[in-house]
Amino acid sequence: MSSAFRLLNPSVQFFNSAIESYIGTVHSRWALVRFGQLLQLNLKPNDLTFSLLIKAYASNGRPSASVSVNAKTELNQAHAHLVKSGFDHFVYLSTALLDTYMKLGCDSQARRMFEYMPERDVVSWNALICGYSRKGMDVEALKLFIRMLGEGFSPRATTLVSLVPSCGHPDLVFQGRCIHSLGIKSGLDLDCHVRNALMSMYAKCRELESTESLFDAMVDRSVVSWNTMISAYGQNGFFSDAICVFKEMVEERQEVNSVSLVSLLSAHADPDSTHCYAIKTGLVSDDCVLTSLLCTYTKHEDMGSAESLYERLIQKNLVSLTALLSSYAEKGNIKGMMKCFFKIGHLDMKLDAVALVSILHGLTHFSAHISIGLAFHCYGFKTGLCVHSLIANGLISMYFKFNNIEDAFLLFSEMHEKSLTSWNSVISGCVQAGTASKAIELFGEMRLSGHKPDAITIASLLCACSQVGYLQLGEKVHNYVLRNHLELEDFVETALIDLYTKCGRIELAQRVFKSIKEPCLASWNSIISGFSLCGLEHKSLTYYSEMRGRGLMPDKITFLGVLAACTHGGLVSEGRKYFHVMTKDLALRPTLQHHAFMVTLLGRAGLFEEALLFVKNMEVEPDSAVWGALLSACCIHGEVELGECLAKKLWFLDQKNGGFYVLMSNLYASKGRWDDVGRVRGMMKDMGRDGCYGASAMEITSMEEKRLDDLHVNGSSWQQLSFLYSHA
Repeated sequence: MSSAFRLLNPSVQFFNSAIESYIGTVHSRWALVRFGQLLQLNLKPNDLTFSLLIKAYASNGRPSASVSVNAKTELNQAHAHLVKSGFDHFVYLSTALLDTYMKLGCDSQARRMFEYMPERDVVSWNALICGYSRKGMDVEALKLFIRMLGEGFSPRATTLVSLVPSCGHPDLVFQGRCIHSLGIKSGLDLDCHVRNALMSMYAKCRELESTESLFDAMVDRSVVSWNTMISAYGQNGFFSDAICVFKEMVEERQEVNSVSLVSLLSAHADPDSTHCYAIKTGLVSDDCVLTSLLCTYTKHEDMGSAESLYERLIQKNLVSLTALLSSYAEKGNIKGMMKCFFKIGHLDMKLDAVALVSILHGLTHFSAHISIGLAFHCYGFKTGLCVHSLIANGLISMYFKFNNIEDAFLLFSEMHEKSLTSWNSVISGCVQAGTASKAIELFGEMRLSGHKPDAITIASLLCACSQVGYLQLGEKVHNYVLRNHLELEDFVETALIDLYTKCGRIELAQRVFKSIKEPCLASWNSIISGFSLCGLEHKSLTYYSEMRGRGLMPDKITFLGVLAACTHGGLVSEGRKYFHVMTKDLALRPTLQHHAFMVTLLGRAGLFEEALLFVKNMEVEPDSAVWGALLSACCIHGEVELGECLAKKLWFLDQKNGGFYVLMSNLYASKGRWDDVGRVRGMMKDMGRDGCYGASAMEITSMEEKRLDDLHVNGSSWQQLSFLYSHA
């Protein structure tokens, strides 16, 4: 310390003023420096000194996740001086320090300090309860509240406001009601802050009637009350009701703030109308409103408006850039996605877990995206984001999409704690990669590890069963769902329909479909394709007509099932009609698979001229499947000359494909041209094929003692895996 500073002969009041100047700034460590200088001058700090020192640390505005180790160490030093000076007996000082520890993320130190406090008041209890609630430690907060009541402390309105958010989950709604009852008994429920907290809690527990009852009973509704009601409707999917409440709020001339508009946008309000209202009221200058509008525009795929709003933001934040980045990634616009990433870097910001996982989900093509995926994997490793299970799951999914199964399993094996989401990622990844047996094996390991399957697990397992035709295990999964009264999601019901149809149990598929109150488009598509697959083409087309009658618009997958039905049944005129509906009436661009179905339909009917004209008029270049469909029709009708031309075409397109060799061999054989049959067979052998390649699947019943080596689960056979499900 300089001699000049000593000559000033500063007092304790001088240092108190200096320390107070750091409150609300990011320079809290200078408060400790000034405190050190005070001690060096042998001045005795007073209770105000410690109060200001603690406030300087508590108000620096830094979130607990980013607080440095030094800041926590410095606060410990202040705590040591507090104890040494004997001021720890001042309850308000100990409470303030406890609260600061909680805000800095030092939960254990805060709890230890609380337990050793010689005296506690209600504020001390509130500080710890609020800290636990704020950090999502709901059970700890409730236990502490019960202990507080047991020790004879009466809660205040602030106690309930701090505690009630901990009950904002359906599993804790009973505890929330008990706290509400306690509030009524003590009269604390009349406090508007308590009522707002209760309204929010009931809304999160999906008890809208209770929320509405509290709102209707309020005499003086604050802007917080209105915002809570709007948010409550929005959270529970009643978007029109949320908009009606907002309109009522405006009609009653209640002040609308930025939270009102953010809540309204969360309730799927029209972004253009909300944007106009924000401009009219001047709230458009609020960064929170602008960010919410930007996010809404990206969801509506209006990237022009979103980018324009981003440029207007005074404080460029990670949320707005993440919204833009996620939207670009979802659309496969890698150039736009990378542009946003570089903007984040230029603003000296780093990706968070949400932004990085959005990027990983947008990388889908191996050849085009593998290098970018590896680069972001390295970025996640370097920044420490890979420790998040969210990122690890995103990387696993990405590697499965790249068909890099080895690296996906390596990441999964290195995870210290495998959550249900992680198991779902690797199981669904195996199904997508076509390794259904491995998916079933992993499911068995998951069950043995103590995890209960959710809807995603069920759907993935059903898809695995349908891939390899394991009807018996699929039925056990279905029975598990029914026995445990699990709520069936649309994709689970669709997976069940798909399983039963592929296993030839169309009556069970129909029963599942009829049990759905409001089938989604995917369910309709599955049952339409299922009837087509089973040769019930008229039933398939009947379901298509019923779907249209209910007002659902078909997509490309719908018409794959419809055209397949027409092809199987030889319904040429119907096939022409549905193809016209798809391409002309609904303006859906057909894929190569749609074209292949039409060529097959026309070819099998012997309409070769029309089929060739159809191929000639295709907007996309025909592939081997289209030409192969026409060659197959030539085999049926014995059109050798056309077949030879098509075979040459296919040879140049895909000479390693043995399918057209077999078709030509059969065509020659039907005409008795055995020399040509021998020549084609010779060509196949030269290519390393003998025409005997094929695969069939059958389910081995319990009467057959054959062991399923590829379905072992930690030494368990498939029967043991079934046992796990049967006794769950």
